[in-house]
Amino acid sequence: MAAATQPALTERPSWRALHSHFEQVRNLHLRKLFADDPARGERMTAEGAGIFLDYSKNRITGETLHLLLELAEEAGLRTHIDAMFRGDKINITEKRAVLHTALRAPAGASILVDGENVVPEVHAVVDKMASFSERVRSGEWKGSTGKRLRNVINIGIGGSDLGPVMAYEALRHYSDRAMTFRFVSNVDGTDFAEAVQDLDAAETLFIISSKTFTTLETMTNAHSGRQWLLSKLGNDESAIAKHFVAVSTNAKEVGKFGIDTANMFGFWDWVGGRYSMDSAIGLSTMLAVGADGFRAMLDGFRQMDEHFRTTPFDRNLPVLMGLLGVWHTDFFGAQTVAVLPYEQYLKRFPAYLQQLTMESNGKHVTLSGTAVDYATGPVYWGEPGTNGQHSFYQLIHQGTRLIPCDFIAFAKTLNPLGRHHDMLMANVFAQTEALAFGKTLEQVRAEGTPDWLVPHRVFEGNRPSNTILADELTPQALGKLVALYEHCVFTQGVIWQINSFDQWGVELGKVLAQRIIPELESAAEPTLGHDTSTNNLIRRYRKLRS
Repeated sequence: MAAATQPALTERPSWRALHSHFEQVRNLHLRKLFADDPARGERMTAEGAGIFLDYSKNRITGETLHLLLELAEEAGLRTHIDAMFRGDKINITEKRAVLHTALRAPAGASILVDGENVVPEVHAVVDKMASFSERVRSGEWKGSTGKRLRNVINIGIGGSDLGPVMAYEALRHYSDRAMTFRFVSNVDGTDFAEAVQDLDAAETLFIISSKTFTTLETMTNAHSGRQWLLSKLGNDESAIAKHFVAVSTNAKEVGKFGIDTANMFGFWDWVGGRYSMDSAIGLSTMLAVGADGFRAMLDGFRQMDEHFRTTPFDRNLPVLMGLLGVWHTDFFGAQTVAVLPYEQYLKRFPAYLQQLTMESNGKHVTLSGTAVDYATGPVYWGEPGTNGQHSFYQLIHQGTRLIPCDFIAFAKTLNPLGRHHDMLMANVFAQTEALAFGKTLEQVRAEGTPDWLVPHRVFEGNRPSNTILADELTPQALGKLVALYEHCVFTQGVIWQINSFDQWGVELGKVLAQRIIPELESAAEPTLGHDTSTNNLIRRYRKLRS
């Protein structure tokens, strides 16, 4: 994804052809597309790494797909994929490689960053994590009072929180139920207070996840954790080394905090936070499911990486999903994507995807720094099925907005309970069918509906969706699913000619907050130099607080 001069997206022949094609197909209904092509439901599917994708219920024809694939070729997607896996510094604004794929590379692989093979170091960190995790899980590692550590609190924010908490919830079925896991990210003191409310400090381990060990929210919570632990354990400073470990690269600050740097787990600047759940940031995941479970998850990531790297685009799951997302966003004007996992363990998966997708592709300039004149990253959101059916599906079915949906489901349940799973899966299939085909005015009338009620019971249909099916939610399957969306994001970034791997948009508010904090804490009335609204809010807060 180098910034070399290349044609603007809207000047590409395939993009112009797509615009012309869109005018021809924009009003086609899925009812007609399926009626005209009886084999569509079998033909518009793809499978890779044990994941099955049915994309037939999207508003596309064979020509649409052909043109989208041409767009990928014109954008040089294959070249960009190779550059990423090779370790080229494709994050041009930060001059960094983008190598989350190296975190799950096999031990014998060679991936060079500045001439050095990073794979051995990656495996050394995983081995160190495994050794530590087994000591904690077995009870060999004890707290300062000699008690076994049964509680784990992960303190981080952004990618240092969303990945670990999502993975813990997703893999809870496989977790050690004798242990308690809590996750603290918000600088709101309530988050920390509730996390430790019912815990015994003598049995509690804190994982402080901060690359620089200076992140404001994380270190504020870390120092609160330190103070809480010391107040409960007789202010014995030596207890810190037994109850705190760090995921960081700043040994000086880690040591200053009181953590033994031997218990510091490193990672690298070529891994963005939102791509880091399979690095040492996943230490809490490994503590929960064990080293074997964590390595199985890495294997799932690796399988999807290989599928993405080697599979022709017309059968490549992340490429197909990425291109369909571009089609919806830039041609149909869809502004959001609903991710709907029909698996309760994936209840935090949509929240995880919010950072992965929107922090990556929420960009308004191209790689060359010019303003885009087309839509980029849509808003991602969602809840588990069937809960969502009783809240927001009304808007998806009969609202005025077009909302593409990803339905995620598994053939086998981890908790067999009578008819539950068949009922769950019936809802998956029924919802995608209802969204695609709806119910016509004639069908509603044929049911004997009174004329005055008929308009209210018509379903327009023609609402696009993907259905993603896997066998069972295992650690390996979770890795595949996350990597699927990682590479979908990458595909879209290449098409949109943006840098999916920086996040300058998070900086300004943080900088301004550092300026405002002393103005809030000042004993004397501060001299304020903000806009009149912000000045007034600061004064109002100081008055109410006092």
